[in-house]
Amino acid sequence: MTPYTPEHLPPQNIKYEDIISDVGQANAALARYDGLLQGVINPGILLSPMTNEEAVLSSRIEGTQATIEEVWEHEAGQTYDLGKETDIQEIKNYRKALTLASEHLSSTSIRLGFIRQLHEILMDSVRGQDKHPGHFRTTQNWIGPKGCQMEEASFVPPAPHALENALIEWENYLSFNEKDPLVQTAIVHAQFEILHPFHDGNGRIGRLLIPLYLYQKKALSTPMFYLSAYLEKNRESYYASLKSISSSGNWTPWISFFLKAITFQAKSNIDKTKLIMSLYEETKKTIVEITKSPNSTLLTDAIFNRPIFQVNYLIQKLGIAVPTAHQLCRKLKENNILKTIREGAGRKASIYCFSDLLNIAEGKEFM
Repeated sequence: MTPYTPEHLPPQNIKYEDIISDVGQANAALARYDGLLQGVINPGILLSPMTNEEAVLSSRIEGTQATIEEVWEHEAGQTYDLGKETDIQEIKNYRKALTLASEHLSSTSIRLGFIRQLHEILMDSVRGQDKHPGHFRTTQNWIGPKGCQMEEASFVPPAPHALENALIEWENYLSFNEKDPLVQTAIVHAQFEILHPFHDGNGRIGRLLIPLYLYQKKALSTPMFYLSAYLEKNRESYYASLKSISSSGNWTPWISFFLKAITFQAKSNIDKTKLIMSLYEETKKTIVEITKSPNSTLLTDAIFNRPIFQVNYLIQKLGIAVPTAHQLCRKLKENNILKTIREGAGRKASIYCFSDLLNIAEGKEFM
């Protein structure tokens, strides 16, 4: 199989008449979600479960097996076998890259150098760290079953000598004004995946670009819109619609799939955000009543930001004394806000869990 020669951007064969309904529905759904986001006082804290879910699911598409709960447990001091630890580190790297990228875009725009920085963070101390983190590939890669040869590949990205010009064209397209920003985001993501410019981590970087580019195009007021839940559930359709571009030069099936994904995920995010916001207000009120503490709001924010933790986390986050932190945890346990998932013994401290938030984060409220 020979390396693919990518089409020039912008694509010339998009049939807007075939996707006009998808365009309208996706824009309307995303606007409703963004309107809700703008009413969230501190989305970085309140919606951190959704950020963690995105990191877990985007990494799961690439083969990791860790859950949201295991990531938080690990951060609270729980240990796992080496394979699980590596999975968790990949997820934490993705979350770190997403957080830093969001901060970066408040003052600048997406460029190739920025993409390389994200990749370096993503591949730090995990599988693939030997595959030139932060550097675009200079050798041929291909996509197919693990261990397959290039002749057996399902897709062979552009040859290394063609990659530099294709990436420059892709970067220039970021500043182009397509007829619709959501359609343009679909093209940006797909072309990045087709170019497959890194030796590893292309899928995760490509999915991370979706909320970042929507934010850059002002389709979102904050880059907190994640598609990996939908893409993970519809993985075969995701890859098949992407492949239609390289196999037939037809962008329309992919763009239609992408727009439907935005519509579905925006509605799902609205439901989840409302549940989290409602739980936050209810929890804050209860904590004020049962603790009578001047730190009630900070305490509520802390357990929403990290719903599995040791008492030291509260001591550092709230700046309170050790006895005060233990007393707060005891009161929250007595009122069924917190549960103990590991009792303290010897040098091992207790690990507490805010299970109501975990249920929402893991989608159990939707079952």
